[in-house]
Amino acid sequence: MRGQRLLRAALAGGAAVLLAGCSVLNALPFVGGPEKPKPAELQPDPNLIAVRQAWNARIGRIDFPLVVAVDGNVAVAAASDGTVAAFDATTGREQWRGSAGAPLAAGVGFDGSTAAVITRNNDLVALVSGKEVWRQKLGALSYTAPLVAGARVFVLGGDRSVSAFDGGTGRRLWSQQRQGEPLVLRQEGVILAVGDTLVVGQGGRLAGLNPLNGSVRWEAPIATARGINDIERLVDLVGRVSRVGDTVCARAFQAAVGCVDTTRGAVVWTQRANGSEGVHGDAASVFGTETDGKVVSWRRSDGQRGWTNDKLLHRGLGTPLALGRAVVVGDAFGFVHLLSREDGTLLHRLATDGSAVAAAPVAAGNTLVVVTRDGNVYGFVPQ
Repeated sequence: MRGQRLLRAALAGGAAVLLAGCSVLNALPFVGGPEKPKPAELQPDPNLIAVRQAWNARIGRIDFPLVVAVDGNVAVAAASDGTVAAFDATTGREQWRGSAGAPLAAGVGFDGSTAAVITRNNDLVALVSGKEVWRQKLGALSYTAPLVAGARVFVLGGDRSVSAFDGGTGRRLWSQQRQGEPLVLRQEGVILAVGDTLVVGQGGRLAGLNPLNGSVRWEAPIATARGINDIERLVDLVGRVSRVGDTVCARAFQAAVGCVDTTRGAVVWTQRANGSEGVHGDAASVFGTETDGKVVSWRRSDGQRGWTNDKLLHRGLGTPLALGRAVVVGDAFGFVHLLSREDGTLLHRLATDGSAVAAAPVAAGNTLVVVTRDGNVYGFVPQ
């Protein structure tokens, strides 16, 4: 994997190699490696959608796999130094700010009351209104934001173990350990609730777990390991996912995109795809970015390609967001591109502070929330 940083870390159950799989890294120079392709020149902005910047706030520098959590009109973000803050998405007003007391490895999970993050010291920290209410030591590294749901906090470890904690007290309820992969990704994995099932990514599979005790209800393979070495065989599932009803669509790292019916644990379809970022979508389509910077639409019904946009090659695109008539995607240079859902053509472009977009854009109420690596939080609204 050219241009990607390899780290070694001791995980529960044995040693593993961690890969920094974020495509933003692919757009930046790699010391001692081959020269990177030149990023595509930006097209003229057609300004076909009227959007204005409504507010700007600060959270602090970000160098970990941030997930911006949304509950209603509240957006919660975090900085590398452990700062966690909630913002009113309409006005940008800060509702509360707290600290995990140490640099962060993953975050944020939020259910409207409790926010949860994971520190680089392997501490799971829960905060309410910015005040720490409990912390628990984890048995493995994690780069996936905790899931806060049903008065519980669920954690997906870097070794793809899954643990559940009482949301009020932090008491460990159960832990499910699986055979560790020789390689795991140092980026967000997959964990979400669908009805009464906890859905997690483990290797190239989606697994449905009983949230009460961690027992496995079903497993559905989106990709199967291939190749002759551990790197070529890496097919870890990466967040975010696209959920519509009981169907969840996800990406297997540089291998495939596929959809699973979570009521039966059955694969609906899979298609080969070479990307390292998650997907998003709507009832008709699934949208994703490829490693080289193409933006792709797949039909949700059968996985056939709808359209491909190749105008943003080598710009370090992140995970897209389907929003209104647009597919929103940030790049490594601080631009946010709004593409047509129908054919992928450019509708509008938004500028931020010039640093990479740090997390997948999110919608909170009527506001598009974007966070950059330099720690600026932006709220954009239609005019």
